Amino acid sequence: MKTATKLLCYPLTLAAVVISVLLLPSMASAQPVAKPKIRMYLFNNGEINGLDASEFNFKKEEVKSTDFIVTSELIVHPKGILLWESGSVPDAKLPADGSPYKEGVSIVTKSLASQMAAIGYSYKDVKYFAMSHLHSDHSGNANSLVHAKWIVQKADRDMMFAGKAQRVMDASLFSELKNADTILLNNEDYDVFGDGSVRIISAPGHTPGHQVLLVNLADTGPVLLAGDLYHLPEEIATGRTPTFEFDPATSAVSRAKVQALVKKTGAKMWIGHDKATHAGLNFSPKFYE
Repeated sequence: MKTATKLLCYPLTLAAVVISVLLLPSMASAQPVAKPKIRMYLFNNGEINGLDASEFNFKKEEVKSTDFIVTSELIVHPKGILLWESGSVPDAKLPADGSPYKEGVSIVTKSLASQMAAIGYSYKDVKYFAMSHLHSDHSGNANSLVHAKWIVQKADRDMMFAGKAQRVMDASLFSELKNADTILLNNEDYDVFGDGSVRIISAPGHTPGHQVLLVNLADTGPVLLAGDLYHLPEEIATGRTPTFEFDPATSAVSRAKVQALVKKTGAKMWIGHDKATHAGLNFSPKFYE
């Protein structure tokens, strides 16, 4: 009773302040919790030009282009950094004078390491590393990520270290990953940071353990990094798969799964090698948030 009498004797403005302070906890709890800010950088890791359309079960006149781009993405999250894909050519092979590297149908003008350095990062800063699949145009610098936690589907890892030669695979590019700290998935999806912002989605078929990446960005919205689920936009309408597809029937199931996910989330799908897809995108040092 004495406390209440004292409070009534205070000036009105002071009473209002006291009441406001007492209400702060309940008012604060009503505010929405801000999502962690994620930043995604897109790197150009070169080109693969002059491919034969028949390799993808098309006639030349049925497709706009079979000239490919090679890309990788760096996802910077408050809980760590994920590198998705690692280029087609090891950085060490690129000329020291900065001139383009050319071999067969491949050409690379900038190392992945130099592009990361330009935005203040190095391979050592990468906490998690994942590739869509085992092919050499995605695993070029995989051995430089041996310190990171490697997220891979068991079916792909088994093939990588089976000791058998596979088409479009160069085991020397990822040999050091054999003893890496590994998050091994068994045809399953995986929430990289535990908050739904960056999710690996199992999508086998192109290889036994092919996977794609769904990144939810606060301003840009969801982006689906499709790896080699498709190589050409024309595959979406026709359902055709490359001649070197591991399991076309399984690919069809995975494509349906991913298309349903794209429809549900409203995600923008980036076909990994499609130049038209990437023509309007911002490459590093620009970024997406």
